Order: sequence, then structure tokens, then C-alpha cells
Amino acid sequence: MHCISNAIGKWPYKLMRFTSSSKFFPHKPFFSFSSSFPSSIAATMSTVNDAVTHKTHQPLQIAKRLEKFQTTIFTQMSLLAIKHGAINLGQGFPNFDGPQFVKEAAVQAIRDGRNQYARGYGIPELNLAIADRFKKDTGVVVDPEKEVTVTSGCTEAIAATMLGLINPGDEVILFAPFYDSYEATLSMAGAKVKGITLRPPDFAVPLEELKSAISKNTRAILINTPHNPTGKMFTQEELNFIASLCIENDVLVFADEVYDKLAFDMEHISMASLPGMYERTVTMNSLGKTFSLTGWKIGWAIAPPHLTWGVRQAHAFLTFATSHPFQCAAAAALRAPDSYYAELKRDYMEKRAILVEGLKAVGFKVFPSSGTYFVVVDHTPFGLDNDVAFCEYLVKEVGVVAIPTSVFYLNPEEGKNLVRFTFCKDEDTIRSAVERMKEKLRK
Repeated sequence: MHCISNAIGKWPYKLMRFTSSSKFFPHKPFFSFSSSFPSSIAATMSTVNDAVTHKTHQPLQIAKRLEKFQTTIFTQMSLLAIKHGAINLGQGFPNFDGPQFVKEAAVQAIRDGRNQYARGYGIPELNLAIADRFKKDTGVVVDPEKEVTVTSGCTEAIAATMLGLINPGDEVILFAPFYDSYEATLSMAGAKVKGITLRPPDFAVPLEELKSAISKNTRAILINTPHNPTGKMFTQEELNFIASLCIENDVLVFADEVYDKLAFDMEHISMASLPGMYERTVTMNSLGKTFSLTGWKIGWAIAPPHLTWGVRQAHAFLTFATSHPFQCAAAAALRAPDSYYAELKRDYMEKRAILVEGLKAVGFKVFPSSGTYFVVVDHTPFGLDNDVAFCEYLVKEVGVVAIPTSVFYLNPEEGKNLVRFTFCKDEDTIRSAVERMKEKLRK
């Protein structure tokens, strides 16, 4: 709460609210952050408002390329969870801590004086650990000095890749629904975004539609496998088809693989491992999901030298360098034995089973989740108009937070029947959320 209060205290007047014209919420807005808050937040906001009274009539200012993007849905829903005392199955951060040996490595690095700027593209021991892990996972040998770039989380790897390799007017193809950072960073790069929609129940790639979307202006295809928010894993057939299109049309692939260790029902396949694809692929990953340390923000991008150059140039002027002691700890983490990854997968499969069975018992139509720690459901059995209305009811009346998926589509109407739950919580929390829904949700 203290961290949230401090963050909100830095805002000049009051928290932004979605409007009926917002891309994210095309329907009637269901929450406003100008209403009542927990006392610590309200007190902080009051103090700030008193201090800047002379500016209260100034309009908020933002560049045109970002004006349609509001405060992220994850921030919005996590604040609502606090306000209503709800169980947060919305934002994908664990409510349990990462491994002790990794935390101890960070503490030791701090004590050892590893506290100044790190080398811009990553400390040598982490770059080497990333390269070794990638070889073990994919069979692909990469040069840790020339082909690995450490970033401040995968979100920065995404931004550095877009800003470093995309020119204004370039076309980039996304698979909707998609992580909201993709469209925003592409907007900053001046790209033209094309969307290919993955539809339930299996969210399969419409191969011919994808083929038709390729043009002479297509610069890249961005894939995320395992896929947030659906839990889909791209199949060998789909990846081979995408690879052949990219080779034929000289198109790059930006591969977000942050959930690669949370692949449950099939083996994860890295696009860079396919024949002819390493030379045209940027593979992005991070520490946070695999080691339950999302607050550390340690990510990386792996790419051949001719693509790494653009990524590093953008990275140098975004963050320059990433937390030094946490990089030391990340290097230790990536040396974890295979038993760690096996136990992680087993634990998450157990959590997934609890949530999926619970959601089915509540009355949702639950779609298969083969990877990640997310499950997408159809909320329409409960009779509410759309995903936004349903999430409003769920948080206020039931006390559980989910994410409306319409925010993940270029056309929000395509996601209005779906909501996303996460199971990166301890089992008691998941069961408590299910019990609340069983008790209070009515068809």
C-alpha cells in the first residue's frame, strides 16, 4: 500500500479515468479513480492537490501517438482490488516469493559492491548464462557478447526491439488478443499495426488470413508463445507456416517467449530454432515469470549481430543499463538445475487444475490453457452485456478481480465475451476466489 500511495502521490491531480470514447472501454465506463480511496491513498492525493493548487486547471498533456492509450488495465484493476477488498486474479504477478537462493545471490552482490552502473548490454556472467540456457533449451548456439542484450524486463526488450528495428510506416502484424505493450510501443515507433484475430475455442492461427495480410511493407510479425492472455501455444504447423512466410517475404519475427517454462500440454518451440529463422528473429524473455520475481525487471533479447545492433542502440537511450546486483542474481537463477523447472511446472499445473475446475463449477465456459498462468473464460452465461460490465460486477459485488479482454484487441468488440483469470497465486487464494464466485455469482 505504501508503494502504491507513493506512486499515486506523484500524479499531479487525480488518477486518470477511462471515458466512453476510450479504446479500452468502448462501453459505459465502470470505474472512476476520482472517487473514494483507502485513507492512505486519499491522504496522499489530498496533500499533492494542496501543493499544486495553482495548476489544477491545467489539462493533462500527452503526445498524439500515445493519446489513445490510457492507464494500463493492470494498474486499474489492481487498484480496484485494493479499493473493494477483492481477491486479485487479474494482474499476473505471484502472491508468493521467488527462490531463496536467487534472493541470497542478490543480497550477496549488494554486499560485494556490485552497485554501480552495469555494462550497458549486460554483465558478462549473465550474458553467458542466458546464452547457455538458450543452447540447452533450443540447441541454438549464440555469442553472449554479440547476440545477447540484457534489458529492464521483457517490456523494455519489446520497446528496444520496436524502436530499434521498426521505421515509421513499417507494417507489423500482431495476433489479437495481445499484451497491451505491443501496440503502444509500435505506436511510438510510428508503425502501422495489422491484427490477425485468434478465436476461441482453440485460438488457432487463421493461416490463409495471415498469408493475405503480408504485403511489401510488412517488416515483422510479432508472436507470443505461450500466449498471453489465452494460454494458447503455437503449434509446430503454425510456426512452420509463419517461418515459411517470413523467409519467402523477407520478414522479421519478434518472439516474446516469457512463458516458455510454463508450457504444460506440449513442448515449447522457439521460433529461432526453426531452419532459416535465427537470422531474422529477435527472441525476448525475462526472469520474472519463471522465478516469481516480477519486480526485479530483468529481461533480455537474443538476436543475430545485425539485429542486435538496432536493439542495443535503442536500449542505450531507453535505460542504458539494468540493475547490477539483480543481474548477478539472475545469472545464478539461470544456472538452476532442471529439477527447479520441473517443480515449477508441476506446481503451476496443480494451480491451473484448481482454478479451471473451480471456474467450470461456477458456470463459466472455460477455454483450454496449454501454457502461461492465465485462463480465458466466456462470461456470457451470467447475462451481463460485455466483459467490462461483468468485471465491474465481479469486483464490486463478488469481490474477485478478473481482466476484461477487450483491451487486448484492435477491435474491442471481438473480446467482449471473454475475461481472463490468473492462477499465479497460492492455492488458498485461488480456492477462496472460487468459493466467492460460487456463493455470489448467479446466472
